[in-house]
Amino acid sequence: MGFIKSIKRFDTSFEVKLSTYAVPYMIGEIKRFIRDDGPIKVSRSIKELAIKIKELQKEYLNKKGEEINIKQISEELKISKEDVALALEATNTVESIEGASYTDYKDGNSINLIEKISTDKDEEEMITNKLAVKQLINGLEDRDKEVILLRFYKDKTQSQVAKILGITQVQVSRIERRILENMKVKLSC
Repeated sequence: MGFIKSIKRFDTSFEVKLSTYAVPYMIGEIKRFIRDDGPIKVSRSIKELAIKIKELQKEYLNKKGEEINIKQISEELKISKEDVALALEATNTVESIEGASYTDYKDGNSINLIEKISTDKDEEEMITNKLAVKQLINGLEDRDKEVILLRFYKDKTQSQVAKILGITQVQVSRIERRILENMKVKLSC
């Protein structure tokens, strides 16, 4: 791209060879690409602020032998603490969840972050089940739907549901049992 741009912008009145003009132009384009085309776009002003902060951190560490905190940085540079945090976070490298590895201190083996956070549950099956249950609940009559929502999603007791709906606890128990049996039959089909 740098070469194409240099050809478009080259002016023969400069009285230099195209290569003399194109090579520095291409190097500049390569540097710009590496600087600006990372996985996450960070503005130049934030990058410059991060450089100032890093220099201040080194200087402070050399003078006082301890690390400078965010409040001190914000006071020194006369910027908000949020801007300091933003600049420091923006310059952190992005790490793949599959590439990040940690040493397990129990056995000394290295494990990937994805292995550490993944569950043994079949998430696809869980999602499918939730969708199926949601569809079954949506197909219920209003009172039946309210019983199920109060009992299983709002964690109400049968007595509490009975009070809310103005029926007896025994009726709630029968309604609940009937609904669950019907849902079980529909899910097994």
